[in-house]
Amino acid sequence: MVLRIFLFLLGFGLTIIGFTFMITYLNLTAMGYSTGDYLTFIFHRFECLLAFIGIVLINLSLYKGGKKVDIHL
Repeated sequence: MVLRIFLFLLGFGLTIIGFTFMITYLNLTAMGYSTGDYLTFIFHRFECLLAFIGIVLINLSLYKGGKKVDIHL
């Protein structure tokens, strides 16, 4: 349980960092870069790839298999 919480928080943090850089690099479009150039640029930057790594970690923490516990009221 603690591992899943840690993975979720780590993934959340990495996602925030990655998307912050992606939004920051949107200024490249104001300098004349096309959308294709922008997408190529962010897919080659490690700090932007952190967003996708974070999303994978969040999904692993939320949908990790295990024994199912039913709540009986």
